[in-house]
Amino acid sequence: MKKEQKFAKYLIDFIDESHSVFHVVKKVEEMLNKEGFKKVKFQEKWKLEKEGKYYVTKSNSAIIGFIIGKGEIEKDGFKLIGAHTDYPTFKIKPNPEITSEGKYLKLNTEVYGGPILSTWFDRPLSMAGRVTIKTDNPLKPKQFLLDMKKPIMVIPNLAIHMNRKVNEGVNINPQTHTLPLLTMIDENIQKDNFLVGLIAEDIDVNIEDILDLELFLYGTEKGTLIGPNEEFISISKLDDLAMVHAGLYGLIDSKVGNATNVLVCFDNEEVGSTTKQGAASPMLRTVLERISIAMGKNREDYYRALSNSFLISADMAHALHPNYAEKCDPTNRPVINGGPAIKISARQSYTTDSLSSAIYEGICKSIKVPVQKFVNRSDERGGSTIGPISSTQLDIPSVDIGNPILGMHSARELGGVLDHYYAYESFKEFYRI
Repeated sequence: MKKEQKFAKYLIDFIDESHSVFHVVKKVEEMLNKEGFKKVKFQEKWKLEKEGKYYVTKSNSAIIGFIIGKGEIEKDGFKLIGAHTDYPTFKIKPNPEITSEGKYLKLNTEVYGGPILSTWFDRPLSMAGRVTIKTDNPLKPKQFLLDMKKPIMVIPNLAIHMNRKVNEGVNINPQTHTLPLLTMIDENIQKDNFLVGLIAEDIDVNIEDILDLELFLYGTEKGTLIGPNEEFISISKLDDLAMVHAGLYGLIDSKVGNATNVLVCFDNEEVGSTTKQGAASPMLRTVLERISIAMGKNREDYYRALSNSFLISADMAHALHPNYAEKCDPTNRPVINGGPAIKISARQSYTTDSLSSAIYEGICKSIKVPVQKFVNRSDERGGSTIGPISSTQLDIPSVDIGNPILGMHSARELGGVLDHYYAYESFKEFYRI
């Protein structure tokens, strides 16, 4: 097996074990612990050392890992890679049980982010997230991570015989058409609090001790490599767990240089980032300043460090679609396995400018990694990402990049085996120089 395919299989395993944002952070935390990183907490005093490896979490859904450099922070700055842990899905609402015709038990859900709704139909689904449990101290309830693992629900399609124009496109109502079917009702089914009872049994707690739920749906189908030469990665959540994974290995495998290397994995990018653990929050700014303080620096040193820093905002990009080639820009047409794409926008949807683009392209070319350019068609408005949002909090030069994929925000996306390895190599080199 080639090294690129082996690394892609690591990604598949990573995603298949990360069924909620909380499980993503748990997995990253486990990998950092294995590599000798030490956890620090926001509420404690930080004692950091040069070449020390550390990480901090926020709300159990965002994580920042960092390695203190050999040099002086005010002179050598921070090298940052940013990604996000969340992805489009469905969130289960409170009091979710809905009965239909007295026979079907459905769950009331809310759309999270911008999924392609039609891709969620007729798939085996499960749920994962966190459960809050009562303790003796109301201010400090306990949290459990829950992953049902097995398929327990499905969003069934309407038969074509009852919707003859389904292949011409239909209007999907997220309040009525995408509610998952959980079970059939009979005399043995307790309709009220059925879901809470199911969860209480799974985590072995009393049903009355469950205070709240934060649960999301996911497809139980495993990821796989496909293609005659296994050149494609077919899996959910490539956007943006592929960049989390590549950035994590880039941080772990890089050698300590003069700069302080940082990997920040924000939450809530898919819904605007305006949360305490999102890119629009002070979270990263606070961590960088606390690193400076712990290393004996003053506020002026911190601002000098920011001016000597650089951020790679890593979020997936759109590949040229072979069946919709007209949707791509006429002259900038990134393809799968053609290398990471530098994302550029005149409306500043991306932070890339000519200098930051040249820096990232120079890094890639120095290690013979191909690089592409992505620009939206002038008559199409693209999506947002963490780069510009992070810039509202931190004055750091930045470039937006991402691997080209097809089916972005589908329940199953398609990426390139080579691209994932290329991104990892570019991140590792960025941290090294």
